[in-house]
Amino acid sequence: MDIDARGPRFGAAVTTVVLAVVLITGSGWLLAWQLLAFALGAAGGVARSPYGLLFRALVRPRIGPPTEFEAPQPLQFAQAVGLVFAALGLVGYAAGPQWLGPAATGLALAAGFLNAAFGYCLGCELYLLVRRVGARGQ
Repeated sequence: MDIDARGPRFGAAVTTVVLAVVLITGSGWLLAWQLLAFALGAAGGVARSPYGLLFRALVRPRIGPPTEFEAPQPLQFAQAVGLVFAALGLVGYAAGPQWLGPAATGLALAAGFLNAAFGYCLGCELYLLVRRVGARGQ
């Protein structure tokens, strides 16, 4: 079942803010929270992620019914990609190397910002690419 396209963009905006604060403060705890948010989105879909639940409870009732929908599978894959980068960042902040935390966090931040600001989901595009390549190999 397709989901309201505004929800993932809202989630990407919150993610962008969270990751920006992580880069500014170097907070491993805040990055661990974002890792959990990505894990829940990857496992249950973005509609069941903390930011998806927040969107449905507080934002969507105030902005009216959706007019655009998206398939959940590419978005769920994108959450898994975010999870990998958050995990790498957390390893970097916790154990090193020192450059890994900010680098991985910055890459996840860039992807989140592209989705929030322009509706361009890098992880979704990667999902489609992987599917096309897999279909050719069959």
